[in-house]
Amino acid sequence: MRQSRTRTRVRARIPRRRGRLLASVALLATTALLAGCGPKVEAVTDVRPGQGTPVEGGTAVMALPPAATPNWIFPIGAPGYLATYNSAIQNLLYPPLYTPEPDKSGKLTMDSPRNVAEKPRFSDGNRTVTVTLKKRYRWSDGEPVTADDVRFWFELIRANKDDWGGYSPKLLPDNVETFQVLDDHTFRLRLDRAYNPAWFTADQLEYFKPLPRHAWSKKGEDPKKVFKRLLSHAKQLSKFDSDPLWKTTMGPWRIEKWTASGHVSLVPNKRYGGPDKPHLDRVVLKPFTTASSEFNVLRAGGLDYGYIPPSVMAQSAHFKETGYRIDPWESWGITYLVPNLNHPETGPLMRQRYLRRALQSLIDQKAISEHVWHGSAEPTLGPVPSALMEENALPYDPGKARSLLAAHGWKRGEDGGGTLRCAAPGTGEGHCGKGIDKGQELALELLSQSGSTETSNTMQAIKSSFSRAGVRLDIREQPLNTVLGTTVPCKPKEVVCSQWQLGFFGTQGSWIFPAEPSGQQLFATGAPSNMGNWSDAKTDELIKRTEYSDDDSAMRDYARHLAREAPVLWTPNPAYQVSVIRSDLRGIDQNPTLTLAPQDWYFVKKPARGGKGADR
Repeated sequence: MRQSRTRTRVRARIPRRRGRLLASVALLATTALLAGCGPKVEAVTDVRPGQGTPVEGGTAVMALPPAATPNWIFPIGAPGYLATYNSAIQNLLYPPLYTPEPDKSGKLTMDSPRNVAEKPRFSDGNRTVTVTLKKRYRWSDGEPVTADDVRFWFELIRANKDDWGGYSPKLLPDNVETFQVLDDHTFRLRLDRAYNPAWFTADQLEYFKPLPRHAWSKKGEDPKKVFKRLLSHAKQLSKFDSDPLWKTTMGPWRIEKWTASGHVSLVPNKRYGGPDKPHLDRVVLKPFTTASSEFNVLRAGGLDYGYIPPSVMAQSAHFKETGYRIDPWESWGITYLVPNLNHPETGPLMRQRYLRRALQSLIDQKAISEHVWHGSAEPTLGPVPSALMEENALPYDPGKARSLLAAHGWKRGEDGGGTLRCAAPGTGEGHCGKGIDKGQELALELLSQSGSTETSNTMQAIKSSFSRAGVRLDIREQPLNTVLGTTVPCKPKEVVCSQWQLGFFGTQGSWIFPAEPSGQQLFATGAPSNMGNWSDAKTDELIKRTEYSDDDSAMRDYARHLAREAPVLWTPNPAYQVSVIRSDLRGIDQNPTLTLAPQDWYFVKKPARGGKGADR
């Protein structure tokens, strides 16, 4: 619980910012709440005088996103298992050294009181970083958390970097020349060059976390062998709550139950040494196949912390009348359709810059945001949160899109209808482009996540707009985990590369950034979350500038370039969810990076009539 419980009001809708990028990369992490686009409501998250008395204990039930099934407990993320709900749970068991959180001014900061380590100290012209762990942390079996436990994590990712979902070539672990343990609680990193300290802390040190070497590895055991064994345990979903391996944790919570259907319950870790010890007896994360099924349970009072689909915002009054509050959860992210540039048939199409730009100009983000998402989404304008973008480089303009396609040799049938076909194969001005055959249709298939009416309607709106311009879009919906497991980086001859052409997994946002919204994981050549296989020398150069320099022009130039290149198709970025929370459940701060801190949650005993207390 926080030191004080003063009145806190959060306006959920604040005018969108479209100003210049902030003066320094270190200040770029203005929270997405400042670009809020949720309903016009107020949310009160902390106790006010006369509203009740905090009590210890109780169980809080929180709804998971539609068709979202937590399926990865191993605190080293693997490609295909990088959903935010997986990492949110992992961090409650195995906290990272540094946690991004909004400060009092609304900016994201890496200086959180719940951090496992003190502030990193940069020296030697920003080539050396020294980190000291706070001494109060212990493992759940009583052993102290040490610098060697962090080195254990580093050894695992260094020896198995190609299997780590956070790996980007030439960054972690490649950019650390030496990892030196100075004492039980201090380690030093010698880097391969000087880095921007704000970027390195937010985008590299963010990954560092202690792992229990004494419980997970034998003395002198090869890291590859250890990793392989841990990975085999991580793939046994039905045993997450019974496997002794996952019993040794250091975070505020431990697993009580984890089912194959995604039902997760957490109970307090009695040995947790952090300042934010849990107040509740239990937190339950409840899965739902669709937003509609969640809404029915929420309306019946079966959830303490749920969400309502934007399409039923008119019913928000009912929830306020029955003891809930409405609090939109904005994210620090972007949303997009990702094209598979290595697909054997449609890859040559989507590698054409003019074609991507034309398709982007056929997506009416403003109309979709207003009419499909009912004001709970805003257009994505480029590769960083839209609050940081200077302009919309590719606004909705179907006339321009049709002209662009026609200028590159795409024609409909003699009657002017049907799907466009390539009438001018070849390269150069006036031609369809390399790898596109004469008569090839401009037809694409989209693999999209199921479970959300808003997502389904968004895709239908895009399909309709594409169709009017002669582009055929076929839509195939699958559960989120299926989409995430299929839309992975691939090589042209790999089987998985022929299984998807376009992918969408952004009902709650496609990508949520750390404090520094750099693109090394998303758009750098060979990056782990570069699902579409984008590779561009200019992009790589600009990303490196954001890593090395704290000049504000570095991020601005990167954002401009990618916005115009359209390596993905930008779509409206929705609020992560329009949360509906019991009025007597307090302490909830909805972090824009989508982390969870249920250790801060608590119930209140409401005053009864006549001034006497009444239990929840």
